[in-house]
Amino acid sequence: MPKIIEVRLLPKGNLFYCDAGDIPLDEGNYVVLDSTNDLKVAKVSALEVPIQPCELTEPITRVLRRAEPEDLKEYRTNQEEKALAKCKEAATKLSLQMKPLAAYYDFESGHFTIFFRATERVDFRELVHRLCRSLKTRVELRQIKHRDEARILGGIGKCGYPLCCQSFLNNFPSVSIKMAKEQSLALNPMKISGLCGRLLCCLSYENKNYAEIKQKPPSTEKTATVNSNDKQ
Repeated sequence: MPKIIEVRLLPKGNLFYCDAGDIPLDEGNYVVLDSTNDLKVAKVSALEVPIQPCELTEPITRVLRRAEPEDLKEYRTNQEEKALAKCKEAATKLSLQMKPLAAYYDFESGHFTIFFRATERVDFRELVHRLCRSLKTRVELRQIKHRDEARILGGIGKCGYPLCCQSFLNNFPSVSIKMAKEQSLALNPMKISGLCGRLLCCLSYENKNYAEIKQKPPSTEKTATVNSNDKQ
């Protein structure tokens, strides 16, 4: 016998009834719906509804299963790709001098945040209006700087490792050309700049040590010993 529940289709969709069958569910759970198109995810809003299966005049959508983390990840990725594509298309039609970079979808609020770069201030009010109408939910546009762009898009640094800003840096360190001089590096912008076009963040990592060594250089008559633990 069908078990009728009420769900809300993401993002911020209308409420409608579904057949949950014998799947154990609680309010607030995410579920995957039976669909021949893209993956459809909905949020359970009510388990007890004042309606009987015989009262429904249209075919009712069936719940396939509770949404797993992989389902939510796939759904989020699909939604973010669609939102970013729509933003790029709308920005081009409005002739806005901006570069949409990435979109983020929040499951709890059902809202989108779209990050973009622009050399000048951009009036994107009409763009936001169109996106809200197209995506049927709230959309926030956020302008970011060069380093934030590298953090969002990611990449491989000159060292051959993933960018520090995407891996472990929570805040961008203060970096100056003086640090490169202190470390006797060639002042070639191509060699001491990162993918963001700014000075490498790693110039700040050992700058303090270089400054201390230059103030008190080791004597040439002494032999330096290295602890075996320091090699690891």
